[in-house]
Amino acid sequence: MSLLRVERVSKRYRRGAREFVALREVSVEMDRGELVAVLGTRRSGRSTLLRVAAGLERPDEGVVRFDGRDLARASDALGRRLCFCHATFSAMEGERALDHVASPLLAQGSSLGEARHTAELCLRQVSAEHCASLRPDELDGAERMRVAIARALACGPDLIVVDDPLAEAGVMQSDQLLRLLRSLTAENGPGVLMSTDDAMCVSGAKRVLLLDQGQLRPEAQSPPAQVVSLEARRAGI
Repeated sequence: MSLLRVERVSKRYRRGAREFVALREVSVEMDRGELVAVLGTRRSGRSTLLRVAAGLERPDEGVVRFDGRDLARASDALGRRLCFCHATFSAMEGERALDHVASPLLAQGSSLGEARHTAELCLRQVSAEHCASLRPDELDGAERMRVAIARALACGPDLIVVDDPLAEAGVMQSDQLLRLLRSLTAENGPGVLMSTDDAMCVSGAKRVLLLDQGQLRPEAQSPPAQVVSLEARRAGI
């Protein structure tokens, strides 16, 4: 049984008198330990797909199942086993990045000391321990995403959903963030479902889902490199 199953999901939005179809009978499956990337241009439906998969929006048709349960009836999993990773920070969660990482644990009943200790470990896991005492408005785009990932990790999730994690990162920072996301899935770690509009940023993903105008296309696969032996080349073959 797959950890996450998006089954023939459709989603529509209405703007005035016009109706827009964001998703058309989309189906996706993934398990723990997988890094799955949804690749699509702006208005392809990729953000809608991730929000539906994370339980933030309900589909108009179809169903999303998490660990075999209808996600609409599994509210106890949201923010715990299934975490949507967002790089926005509410002033209600505290002044420092450390407080923001600890906030979901405090909401779940952990003591302040336990929550802050776990938050420190998670910031260290994402190489953002230097951000602990900084305010969110003092972080750059890549640091905000690292802190957001740490906040999700603090809950010990089975699946992390992160929409466009590279949007505010430079080229070098994007590569580092991708390595971080890949590392999280190692050794039976959580699954990671991410989105991007940059085809150069899906290297290392276990699967790449192409989304175009709300519909999934055949999965993209990197072609195998051609291997030619040195002996053959010397012989002119």
